[in-house]
Amino acid sequence: MTTNHTSIDQRCINALRFLSIDAVQQARSGHPGLPMGAAPMAYVLWKRFLNVNPQDTNWLNRDRFILSAGHGSMLLYALQYLAGFEGMPLDAIKNFRQYQSVATGHPENTLVPGIEVTTGPLGQGISNAVGMAIAEAHLAARFNKPEFKVVDHHIYTIAGDGCMMEGVSSEACSLAGHLGLGKLITLYDENRITIDGATDLTFTEDIGKRFDAYGWHVQIVEDGNHDLEGIAAAIEQAKSVTDKPSLIRIRTTIAYGSPNKAGSSGSHGAPLGDEEIQKTRENLDWPYAPFEIPDDVLAQMREIGADGARAQQKWSELFTGYQEHYPAEAKELERLVRGELPQGWTAGLPTYTPADKGDATRNLSGQCLNGAAATVPELIGGSADLAGSNKTHLKESSYLQRGEMGGRIVPFGVREHGMGAICNGIALYGAGLIPYCATFLVFTDYMRGAIRNAALSDAGVIYVMTHDSIAVGEDGPTHQPVEHLAALRAIPNLNVIRPADGKETAGAYQVAIESRNRPTLIALSRQSVPHLEHTGADQVGRGAYVYSDSDGPAALILIGTGTELSLCVEAAAVLEKKGLAVRVVSMPSCSLFERQDEAYRESVLPRGVTKRLAVEAGCDMGWHRYVGSEGATVTINRFGTSAPGAQCLELFGFSVENVVLQATKLLG
Repeated sequence: MTTNHTSIDQRCINALRFLSIDAVQQARSGHPGLPMGAAPMAYVLWKRFLNVNPQDTNWLNRDRFILSAGHGSMLLYALQYLAGFEGMPLDAIKNFRQYQSVATGHPENTLVPGIEVTTGPLGQGISNAVGMAIAEAHLAARFNKPEFKVVDHHIYTIAGDGCMMEGVSSEACSLAGHLGLGKLITLYDENRITIDGATDLTFTEDIGKRFDAYGWHVQIVEDGNHDLEGIAAAIEQAKSVTDKPSLIRIRTTIAYGSPNKAGSSGSHGAPLGDEEIQKTRENLDWPYAPFEIPDDVLAQMREIGADGARAQQKWSELFTGYQEHYPAEAKELERLVRGELPQGWTAGLPTYTPADKGDATRNLSGQCLNGAAATVPELIGGSADLAGSNKTHLKESSYLQRGEMGGRIVPFGVREHGMGAICNGIALYGAGLIPYCATFLVFTDYMRGAIRNAALSDAGVIYVMTHDSIAVGEDGPTHQPVEHLAALRAIPNLNVIRPADGKETAGAYQVAIESRNRPTLIALSRQSVPHLEHTGADQVGRGAYVYSDSDGPAALILIGTGTELSLCVEAAAVLEKKGLAVRVVSMPSCSLFERQDEAYRESVLPRGVTKRLAVEAGCDMGWHRYVGSEGATVTINRFGTSAPGAQCLELFGFSVENVVLQATKLLG
């Protein structure tokens, strides 16, 4: 074994280990093994390479660090505390995993400045890092000048065996290799242990060959427990390779230093125990009490922040010169970093009238997306190989490709889950980029983990999801979403909008682009719908509104969403001819409606009108909240069938005649 480290290096590494050990033990919960094994690589990376300033965690040109193996969260918290991040005090670490401590079980970017993304679901973090590397390369292509490289930094990750097993990382890393993202460097903590035991129980593929096939630069450090200079040399080599992302395989021992649990799965997800911790203290020559950090260690680690502050100052001087020579570009970049949308950007959105020819909302979405892209240059994204069907091709832009990263169309390929996680990274990069991604609504099943993480992370991603109901038709039940809208509406902090026509589609885009701290999913139709008279783009942000009302008190409320709103409008006209007083409510977004105050919600759905009929070509889950015990739904609670779309709708009762029939039954 190589032991080419100084005493202070070793003490800093052990400080990282024992902060993690003691916090997990005090919580009686957590994962001590990874921090103990990965501490050397983390120390080398942070002390010698990482440019971060704890006093300004939003500095544009900082390096990004992502702990993809988020179960080892105490490693990140220990690094932050020792480096001087005010958001991670020692008291938080002492209360690891406890209520109201920012040192949560897995890292959460919304709680602590300097935690770039929320990690824990394995594979998400490394995939987010791919998105951040795309963002860095794109902005560099747009704004850098030969003498002023104002966007020029690296994205580092520490990933584990679980990250390598999860399929989402394969999708994202394949695209990273294709694009040649040379600023992306992954340190792979190859300890070869998972919860169930050694990885050779399930995982014997050659990771190096796999990533080489992806187009990555691959190195290996055989002794990650001791060989600090080997780790440093590998990182230096990775930084010198500018046309490929880099994977550094670092062989480590999980729970290194523990006499009885090192190298075992028992240290993966459980405290070491008081007796074993004492033996580990003796083994690693760490005579300090729990949470006690020697002054020389703290001084050494606090140099990280001082070095980062100097790097930021140097960059600020560079940017001052950039402002003098390229004032327009500097002003635009500063706007992006502030997260401000261009003034008057909504002028790019198309307008519609009832006289316009009806169209599928997916086509109307394409018009809105391209209109917005013309006035919002930070809009960037693409489709999972379905741009022609999703109508998401930006007509005035080009594909983002290796060596041509200034394009705004990201070629995700057939990689839905990777696409979602990559977009989270773009959104959370911190320079105002607004990512969108698209596929069929039914394939949100493939990307739900990334969508949920976006909602949890306040990532302002836009999901353009077409073919939103059984009206997909001939492709059959495999492609006909039934339960998906209900499942997506169940995700907290996610805007789910199903627009009824052109005006509501434009309104959905306005909500989505202005929602910078919340993801938005727009569900769009394959079949045509008419442009209705009383819809309003400005009403979509309220979630639901009164589309039309009877002259007197309503006896019945018809609630329609998306393509079914027009059925409600036509059915109301038939019912009114029969002398029935009917209110029609458009509800493009239940989630937005729930955020309105009680008075507004009462004005749209008054408690006194108990006869309510909701109409949506999806399952009935969630609609009972709005129709109550005396109401009913026209919905579908089974899989669809393979038939033309119009026939599918007719077969399952989505017709004016059936809506009238069900309304009449409801009224007795």
